[in-house]
Amino acid sequence: MYRHGPTCLAGPVTVARPGWGEAFAEPRADALEIRADLVARVRREIAAGTYDTPEKLALALDRLLANLED
Repeated sequence: MYRHGPTCLAGPVTVARPGWGEAFAEPRADALEIRADLVARVRREIAAGTYDTPEKLALALDRLLANLED
């Protein structure tokens, strides 16, 4: 059996395509900062069962539909 290497096949997603380079680039230094206060708040809300709200779900669905329509 012949095994193809990881970059020899052309596919829909390849690092060689223009525009995909940014997706695989090294993260910026400022992107590595973790907002501990935000993480702590979200963890508390998840534990309390108050993180997912009907309003957040409706907003997410509206954004999904808007993206599908574009």
